[in-house]
Amino acid sequence: MAVPKRKKSRARTRTRRARWKAPRPELVDAQVDGRSIRVPRRLVKALQRGLITG
Repeated sequence: MAVPKRKKSRARTRTRRARWKAPRPELVDAQVDGRSIRVPRRLVKALQRGLITG
C-alpha cells in the first residue's frame, strides 16, 4: 500500500476533494393532477403512479 512521504496541506486536500462533485440531475416537466412539476427523469414514473409526492 502506498504511504505518503510528506504531509499534504489542508488546502491541497480540500481543493482535490472539491472537484469530485456529483453531476446535477437533468430536470424534466411532469404533469401530475394538472400541475407541472420539474423532477429528475428517473422519478417521473414513480411520481405519476403516486409512489412519491411532489
